[in-house]
Amino acid sequence: MSSTSAVAPGTRLAERFRLEDRVSESDGATLWKAIDEILARPVAVHTFAPDFPRVHEVVTAARAASRLTDPRLTQVFDAAEDDKHAYVVSEWVTGESLTDLLANGPLEPERAAGLVAEAAEALAHAHEAQLYHLCLRPSHLVWTTGNTVKVLGVAVDAAMYGLTTDQPALDDAEGLGRLLYAGLTGHWPGDEEEGGLPAAPMTDGHFCTPRQVTAGVPSYLDTVTVRACLPESRRGQGALASPAEVADALADVARPMPIPISYPSTPAVASASHTEGLDIAHRQQPASPPPLPPVPQYRPAGGGGSKLNRVLMTLVVLLVIAAVGVGAWTIGRSLGSPATSQTATASPSAEPSQTAQAQVIKPVKAQGFDPLGDGDEKPDLAKLAIDGKPSTLWKTETYTSADLGRLKDGVGLLLDMGKSVQISDVVATLSDAPGATVELKVGDAPELGALKTVATKKNAAGKTTLAPEQPATGQYVLIWFTRVPMDAGTFHGTIYEVVVHSPGSA
Repeated sequence: MSSTSAVAPGTRLAERFRLEDRVSESDGATLWKAIDEILARPVAVHTFAPDFPRVHEVVTAARAASRLTDPRLTQVFDAAEDDKHAYVVSEWVTGESLTDLLANGPLEPERAAGLVAEAAEALAHAHEAQLYHLCLRPSHLVWTTGNTVKVLGVAVDAAMYGLTTDQPALDDAEGLGRLLYAGLTGHWPGDEEEGGLPAAPMTDGHFCTPRQVTAGVPSYLDTVTVRACLPESRRGQGALASPAEVADALADVARPMPIPISYPSTPAVASASHTEGLDIAHRQQPASPPPLPPVPQYRPAGGGGSKLNRVLMTLVVLLVIAAVGVGAWTIGRSLGSPATSQTATASPSAEPSQTAQAQVIKPVKAQGFDPLGDGDEKPDLAKLAIDGKPSTLWKTETYTSADLGRLKDGVGLLLDMGKSVQISDVVATLSDAPGATVELKVGDAPELGALKTVATKKNAAGKTTLAPEQPATGQYVLIWFTRVPMDAGTFHGTIYEVVVHSPGSA
């Protein structure tokens, strides 16, 4: 390889990193998804054009960042600079950026605070090593598929863009405050939109506080945000002047974890830093997705979460009492009214006509299905499409185009019904982004060749019903994307929930 201009898919760096897919290019820096052939794992690789002006600074920053040990910071594996080529190799992180999570509106306040608290602690560790971020954006904060927080771009992004400052602690504290503002409001406190988020509203020439923008933001989180990034609204309150001070201010919030409350509907996307891990990717660690066990960093929820739990529990109890009362009244009225009961038995068609309607049958298992690729497609998320919770989701990997980057003809979600059943229709709730083409395939073996296409929907979005024209029977049901929409800036398919209906018994 004579120069980086010759870098192309298939190129091997350091005799082990094979470049596969070009993810993005920006000002002479190219981000690739690559394979570490020795450890057989995906990695993110940056290569640089021969005339890229800051190669030495980027490689130096990457080498310094490789010594950071906080698992919430992207791990750098290798960085090299010589006459032939320069590159940086870091971990490939899969998950959803804060931009993705905000696609459907603000987060639940405690969840937003928990994400930023984790980021603040991670950046505090980086600052102890004199390494800074300086350009925090929603795309740099990722909730991984392993249910952990990742902060992308420490040191490397600043070098990539040539950013310097004489007050790095204050700048990164302000960046964390902006991330918290975005999480609480769905707006970005800057002069322009950022990552698809609208600019924060203003009053009297300065940004409104989170509580002025979104109802229900706890006052203490409003205060933390103001102290971190809204100097005009501080009214004598001291600034939070470093990531460590932001972390201390958020020390008592619950950390991101599955909790028994539905979050506002979260989007299905993938995204990443221009310089690090990649469109959906970053470091995975053991934990579990929104309806699973807690992550190791869990801390007891603050007052806001426990109050909400108590309110919800009270509502549930009241609803149960009301339901029991209505049921008892209905039974008593039925028993006390012979004419009514006789009428009911005299019209045998009434009840059977209801049971003959389509019945919901629950899948035994769901799996990401990628028989034309590496076999699996976001396997950890598959169960979230059949958990009955519309706020959780499964999604495909991110592709470079609607036709799956021309890498394959399709990818999908495979449901195992446990036994052969007749399918009357399947209702899949997709993202609202238009442009998906989905097929319904049914068969008795979990193999693409054994699954027959029984329904197709083009330009599908939102709640999509796939109904076979002819009776379809099988143990396996596949929702198969042949085209994926552009959703929040990237191409991928999303399924929030799948409901399978059977004709029922007459």
